[in-house]
Amino acid sequence: MEQKDKRQLRRLKRDIKRTGNKRRRQILKRELADSPEDAPHAEFDFGRCSSATLNGLDEDATRKGHRKS
Repeated sequence: MEQKDKRQLRRLKRDIKRTGNKRRRQILKRELADSPEDAPHAEFDFGRCSSATLNGLDEDATRKGHRKS
């Protein structure tokens, strides 16, 4: 994978994570205002703002040696 492609994928993942986190915070704040007693048990589904599909796409030989068994 080229350096330019990796950089672009990482930027995309960062943007998706930022969007999902912002949306999650807004929804949890709304949940807290609407029903404070149920707020600690609130669940959130990131849906299309999930970056899980981008995990591991930028596998690189320089990163493989740093994992511990």
